[in-house]
Amino acid sequence: MHVETTDEGLRAVDAAKNSLAVRTERWSPTPEGPSLVDGMRALGLGDSAPDAIRTGTVRRLDFPPVYAPVRDVHTGEVFDLGSGTGPLSVPEGSYVMRVESRVDAYVRFDGAATVEKPRYERLHVSFPEETAVSVGFAAAVEEDAPTVTVPETPSGVAEALSAFPTGHRTATADRSFATMRGRPPRVEFGDTVSVPDAVRDRRGDSDVRVVVPDDLRYLFTVAPFAHYVGARVVAEPGADPSLSVCGERHELPALPEFQSEAGSLLERAFYLDCLVRDAGPYGSGLSIASVLEELELDAEALYAASPGERLRAYLAAPFGTVADRFPEWHLSMAIDPRYNHVPTLSHLLANVPHVTVAKATSLGETEWLDTSLGDFYRSDPGDVASVELLRPELGPGRTHGWLADGVPIDAFKTVPVAYENRARYLGSGGESTSVVAVLNDGEMREEHAEAVDHYRRRAEALDLEISLREHLTVEELATVFESGTDLLHYVGHCECDGLRCADGYLSASSLAESNAQTFFLNACGSYREGIELIRKGSVAGGVTFDEVLDGQAATVGTMFARLMVNGYCVERALGRSRRRILTGKDYAVVGDGTHVLTQSEDLIGAEIELIRTDDDRFRVDVSMGAPWTAGGFFRPYLQRSDETHLAGSTVEYEVDREELLGFLSYADNAVLYEGDLHWSDVLADRLATD
Repeated sequence: MHVETTDEGLRAVDAAKNSLAVRTERWSPTPEGPSLVDGMRALGLGDSAPDAIRTGTVRRLDFPPVYAPVRDVHTGEVFDLGSGTGPLSVPEGSYVMRVESRVDAYVRFDGAATVEKPRYERLHVSFPEETAVSVGFAAAVEEDAPTVTVPETPSGVAEALSAFPTGHRTATADRSFATMRGRPPRVEFGDTVSVPDAVRDRRGDSDVRVVVPDDLRYLFTVAPFAHYVGARVVAEPGADPSLSVCGERHELPALPEFQSEAGSLLERAFYLDCLVRDAGPYGSGLSIASVLEELELDAEALYAASPGERLRAYLAAPFGTVADRFPEWHLSMAIDPRYNHVPTLSHLLANVPHVTVAKATSLGETEWLDTSLGDFYRSDPGDVASVELLRPELGPGRTHGWLADGVPIDAFKTVPVAYENRARYLGSGGESTSVVAVLNDGEMREEHAEAVDHYRRRAEALDLEISLREHLTVEELATVFESGTDLLHYVGHCECDGLRCADGYLSASSLAESNAQTFFLNACGSYREGIELIRKGSVAGGVTFDEVLDGQAATVGTMFARLMVNGYCVERALGRSRRRILTGKDYAVVGDGTHVLTQSEDLIGAEIELIRTDDDRFRVDVSMGAPWTAGGFFRPYLQRSDETHLAGSTVEYEVDREELLGFLSYADNAVLYEGDLHWSDVLADRLATD
């Protein structure tokens, strides 16, 4: 964790360049401050400590407008602004405040304070006089996980799955928070089982046991459920699938029904944990909390119970009667169950995905856009490299990934090395996030200029370093990829021989390595170059399958730029961008589609839809959620009550024009209105005079 003093206060940056800026008033560093030890314990974090701590005296601290309850370290009483702006008066006492961001902050102080969010723009914590504080910062990026070695057999894979739950930071229902689900151990194959002592000690005994046949299809599809509930997994030849909980045995169906049953069990355990955790120190007053009463489940008793005891109670409850009141599942991964994909599970499972066996059918030519649109494609596209596409059988989820052979539509196409490549970009926390915009065709200058403008708007807030390059030669473009950047946005042409340059073509296969963490190749038929960049070292990027419409490519490119620097993961950024155009399925993501380049001051970008119901009345649908925030919660700006909503939920509000304009001026987000995406400030100007 890198913490620096700035002209405005403090700035913390972790190894993945997630950052948090803290503005200070009358800050004076001191060698010591109030102890964060009792504060961390009051938050239920035991003896864990922040990655970095700064101490000093201060009159006011300013944070992004995120969730930040203040807790009395002795009584446990919580002071929370809820959805209001304050001011909220905190009386004399000893307190710890947790600021939930991509980089978490912990503020320990003694005395009185005032908390407020004027116009929802910043979170202010003011003190009546200069007050001693300790400010701790915790990174979103963990140190490398330990490695377990197992034989390359079904029983060896089962042994690895049994070790995966040791990444959890708690056995309570709080593991439904993303911050409480650490990365599982890494997996390597060898002749014998080798499990580090630290993993064995954390593993202990489990009161949940899953038995499956010695078939990788069963092991892959049950992995997310077994990991989340902390199950011991056993693979036996010819075994009938079963689940044992606290000694009670439940039969499970065989494939193909087994994979949907495993997904249903995961949703039941996960979502009911989200409700039970309200009885713990991180309770947030979820809007669907009444579900527990309907199911006759005791939150306080279950919060103190073991994972197996909670699961036993959940299995006895009629969850099917309330299942439709929870959000659509956040992530579904279709995976070809083979041994070289087992290590990738270690990277995937902390995000609690559904896993299904990858199946697809060929996509016939009649199902694709007719080539009569050729007159509108990018000018002079040349000989474009096209690909044979598949229509995958997708599991339930808002976001879909494909870890298998073939090229799917409607899902990001990933490969194991994409997840291993993440580590290449850690450790440069003190550096700016670099963006290189390359224009290799003068006729596309307008698109290039608009994209650059969006990057520059966020440059100061997110510490972006913007570089503009034009008409690069093969050698120059290769140097850009190999020398390193966090995002490379290429505007130009792609042909069978590679990316068109001033003196020829650059094939990604010719690169020694790719050090572009993410990329967008907004050029016709760039899929093959994009997937090769992943194999050469990149993490994720946007590509096209075939020729793309010229004007529509510009529309996608500029929206993608704005969403990426507002905290969207690559798949969501491109997914929303391609909704603006007729041929959106021509665009896809390769690599880890859940990867995020920069953080927004909002923890995650919102999805907003606006519907006019009368001349001066509107319905606003707001949803917040991302694959890496499963189990989180949010309070929309428009909400008047203090209740929260699970990430992924959609909340509806009826507002008049004045309320709407106030919301749009605050949102700084893309809004779907009348079938098209508009940026909120532009839409506000339009509706103000409409």
